Amino acid sequence: MRVVFMGTPEFSVPALQALAARHEVVAVYSQPPRAAGRGQKPRPSPVHAAAEALGIGVRTPERLKGAEEQAAFAALGADVAVVVAYGLILPQPVLDAPRLGCLNIHASILPRWRGAAPIHRAVMAGDRETGVAIMQMEAGLDTGPVLAEARTGIGPTDTTGDLHDRLAGLGAALIVETLDRMPLPAVPQAEDGVIYAAKIDKAEARIDWTHPAAEVDRLIRGLSAFPGAWCEIGGERVKLLRSRFAEGQGAPGEVLGGFTIACGDGAVEVLEAQRPGKRPMGAAEILRGMMLPERLG
Repeated sequence: MRVVFMGTPEFSVPALQALAARHEVVAVYSQPPRAAGRGQKPRPSPVHAAAEALGIGVRTPERLKGAEEQAAFAALGADVAVVVAYGLILPQPVLDAPRLGCLNIHASILPRWRGAAPIHRAVMAGDRETGVAIMQMEAGLDTGPVLAEARTGIGPTDTTGDLHDRLAGLGAALIVETLDRMPLPAVPQAEDGVIYAAKIDKAEARIDWTHPAAEVDRLIRGLSAFPGAWCEIGGERVKLLRSRFAEGQGAPGEVLGGFTIACGDGAVEVLEAQRPGKRPMGAAEILRGMMLPERLG
């Protein structure tokens, strides 16, 4: 097939690579390069860089609302467009241009967790299962009918980072399988069970030790590796990146030994953390370089 690929972050790269190995990717659309690093020089997105490595032309429009940009998209003569975390709203003329329309790889089992942060929210909510869905795109936010899905469990120590990588691979395999089987029946999403995965607000990231251990554990794992749940230790904002339930009770925030912290109900053991300007470290390593107070605020 003639495929237009539209994506931006690292999550989208495996799908681009899988499609390029099997189909003719006639163009890649990605967000424009953004200033990054100490020098604040424009840096292409992960998808942009991957497309260039594959020898595929990249387009980086700021928006797709103009008639000229829409005409340029239609002129590609695509059989299908595959959209994975692109970051721009597709107007109706763009949705209608490819022969088979636009397909989205969404990182949840729809209709649960429509929206911006489905992986984070699934972990934070304590879901035991998630997956990817191939959705026929329409004007609404993740409301289109579903062509295929693949599921994976969420383990008791899985982080958002762990699931991110697993789901990226699942999505890549599923979109190739889906295109091989096209046309497929599109199943409308159920009207019940719709939940929106709101964008993560940085204000959510500070740990409140008065909350139950189950909630604190899910917050730590759900915000790992980005933006990272944090607490203050010795005047430093330390990100806590991995954790698990632990035995023990105490006043909220009380250090029970090692890196085990009492919560409002129960306790969590921190397995991995990151000090400002440092790399992530295991609990034993980080405790060799800093002493915990008797109680964390």
